[in-house]
Amino acid sequence: MKDKEIQNLIKAEKRRQETAVDLIASENFVSNDVLEALGSVFTNKYAEGYPGARYYGGNAVVDDLERLAGKRALKLYRLDPKKWSVNVQPYSGSPANLAVLHALVPVGGKVMGMDLNMGGHLTHGYRASVTGKLWRQAPYGVDKKTECIDYGGLMKIAKKAKPKLIIAGGSAYSRVVDFKKFRKMADTVDALLLIDMSHFAGLVAGGAYPSPFPYADVVMTTTHKTLRGPRAAIIFSRRTAIPHSKLSIPDLIDRSVFPGLQGGPHANAIAAVAVALKEASAPAFKKYAQQVVRNARTLAFELQKRGWRIVSGGTDTHLFLMDTWERGIGGKEASERLEKAGIIVNKNMIPYDTRKPSDPSGIRIGTAAVTTRGLKEKDMRRLAERMDKTLSR
Repeated sequence: MKDKEIQNLIKAEKRRQETAVDLIASENFVSNDVLEALGSVFTNKYAEGYPGARYYGGNAVVDDLERLAGKRALKLYRLDPKKWSVNVQPYSGSPANLAVLHALVPVGGKVMGMDLNMGGHLTHGYRASVTGKLWRQAPYGVDKKTECIDYGGLMKIAKKAKPKLIIAGGSAYSRVVDFKKFRKMADTVDALLLIDMSHFAGLVAGGAYPSPFPYADVVMTTTHKTLRGPRAAIIFSRRTAIPHSKLSIPDLIDRSVFPGLQGGPHANAIAAVAVALKEASAPAFKKYAQQVVRNARTLAFELQKRGWRIVSGGTDTHLFLMDTWERGIGGKEASERLEKAGIIVNKNMIPYDTRKPSDPSGIRIGTAAVTTRGLKEKDMRRLAERMDKTLSR
């Protein structure tokens, strides 16, 4: 590379990634093949529109690429193309969620999503996000005692709020979501159901987490977490007609993504997504997904043994929250201490947190990236000991 300043930064970041223990739940390490696709000549092509209906010439190859990525996405999750459609153009998860809301809920309408402070995501209608400014959120959380979703309480919220769209899934909820109960909720109040599986998409692909597809109208996922792909997103939508409209859910979502919110798709990212989807269909990926969950459960258990409180008592996924403030350490200080010791986590609010987001009561811990690096249960035990010593000094 001729630009030595950038080359040196790339080398420095590579060294950092190679020497640190990455426990950030939303990060992972992609394969060399994914990196090669991401840095390919597809980055040179502008492809505004959809396959067979572009606004620029020279897109025959990009059309084949986008069709292949969509085909692989449907195949990975065992979806019938006659019943499901897929859009692989979203740049990332936040614009993808915005596109779904823009497609399915009138501006000013009501959506029901998990409160950010309880484990939800900004783009599920939280007030600081544009989704909370354009739509009204009916927030739900977790039971104060169990720190798990209270589905009976959620049904009461749904009946009272009567949202147009219910969103299941979050960014810091460690237990399996009961999609069947969410479906019942949505049907009861005549709402559509969006399941955001960004965090557990790879676990679903690997059979380590229940599939949301039998219950959802729309499923959105990022591709860079447990799915181990580039930073991008995919929207799956059931081929269902919308009452009083000539358009189906996929029609509305496609129009929302383009031209509603985005211009030309990032063809290089779509190429990298396609590679990751193929990798996730291999038998080795199933073993990987199962090991991710085993590692998370082992790490959570070992930290509990050393006196640290784990929110909800454990995990069913790749992530969990640890209450550090119970032992007098704010989440900010905890994350800083661990980073100095070469362990990377993120500070995170815990349910019913009394501290501010910039210095909350806990940290979020995930095992997808370290599992990619080959760590197993014995390593989690050693890691728990190292984390405990770092935070207890």
